[in-house]
Amino acid sequence: MRTALAIARKELSIYFTTPWAYGVFTAMAALSSFLFVNLLVEFQLRQAEARASSWEQMSPNLHAYRNLTDGVVVPLWGIVIAITLFVAPFLSMRLFAEEKRNKTFELLMTAPVRSIELVLGKYLGGLGIISATLGTTLIFPLVLSFHGHAESGTALDWTTVLLGFGGVLLWGATCMAVGLFISALTESQMLAAFLTFAVLLPWMMLTGVAQSAEEPLRSVLLHLSFDAQLHEMTRGVLEVKALVFFASVIAFSLLLTHRTVEARRWA
Repeated sequence: MRTALAIARKELSIYFTTPWAYGVFTAMAALSSFLFVNLLVEFQLRQAEARASSWEQMSPNLHAYRNLTDGVVVPLWGIVIAITLFVAPFLSMRLFAEEKRNKTFELLMTAPVRSIELVLGKYLGGLGIISATLGTTLIFPLVLSFHGHAESGTALDWTTVLLGFGGVLLWGATCMAVGLFISALTESQMLAAFLTFAVLLPWMMLTGVAQSAEEPLRSVLLHLSFDAQLHEMTRGVLEVKALVFFASVIAFSLLLTHRTVEARRWA
């Protein structure tokens, strides 16, 4: 494990000594800030409508706007999950593909490092950079907490906020595991990013396909859908089946990566 942690530290140092990570941080902050402001404007508009009439006269679909947690933070986590779908492939693409392109992958294969340590080290490095990227979005609930107001005296339900953010982190960890495996298959970073996105996007959209399917296929598709598994977690509901599902996808992706690296070592 010590070797894996050393590889993870090396990966993180590479990320933070190149402009790439800071470009991703900036893009994430800029896009999420823009959409956060839009959510706030929508929230204030619904609040004004409720003051003009009453919540009882408004559609039940709009009752989420009665508080900042359900009206702003929960939709914000949904937006961050969608942005991660685009950001994660660009963070994971270099993990193995760059080593292959620079012809340093063969040196790693001859070094006294076990394949499992190499895979775990690369994954932990990727997990660190995606966690740092997603962590920048915590600034938004903090801003609401300091400047928001509620009749209960607490602007946000922090249990819901943090459980929702946990779902976002779990999603980021899953994206990096899938991206790591695909990066191990090619020496082209752009191809790795494209293939990772091409795998994650349809997987995320299985919920839409399930709506038009018949049982039992519908239940199977909903169980396999990232979107369906994340739906309750972003609303602060901790579901064991969702944790098991994402842990299984991560473990399976790391297993495939390990088998790919092992095959390359003995080729």
